[in-house]
Amino acid sequence: MSEPGTLRMRFDRLFREVAKFGAVGAVGVLVDLGVFNLVRHFTDLPVVRASIIATLVAIAFNYVGFRYFTYRDRDKSSRTKEMSLFLLFSMIGLVIQNGLLYAATYGFGWDGPLASNFFKFFGIGVATLFRFWSYRTWVFRALPAKEAVQTAESFLEQTPRQATPRQATRRQPDRV
Repeated sequence: MSEPGTLRMRFDRLFREVAKFGAVGAVGVLVDLGVFNLVRHFTDLPVVRASIIATLVAIAFNYVGFRYFTYRDRDKSSRTKEMSLFLLFSMIGLVIQNGLLYAATYGFGWDGPLASNFFKFFGIGVATLFRFWSYRTWVFRALPAKEAVQTAESFLEQTPRQATPRQATRRQPDRV
């Protein structure tokens, strides 16, 4: 395949990945902001604690979306390692996201409902850049080409083969 064709194919694959990541992430943002505002409205928890609870709910939702939608074709051989890395990078994202909210709320005194939602949303955006890079690089890794071929071959070996017309007419040796 030519260089421009290969580059175009890689760009198309990245675009689809970003679109799927964005779709799951957009619903995750709605979950995060919805839970955040419900907790803020119905409890007396401080802003950052309410945000941490909302972020944890969104992290659980996003794992399911990423594993079974965005990265369903990626390596599934070590779920324990995958979940551990997902939680590690999600917690770093949580610190980034809620650190910005903390700085706005307690550093600058911007703690009204509109300011809290704005900085919560802004923190989600900054943390999303980190999460996208870390999830695709470390958590939901692409299968190397050799492993992908072996996986496909093992799948083909599991399905019963039907004889092609040419194989059906081939004479089988007589058994004694």
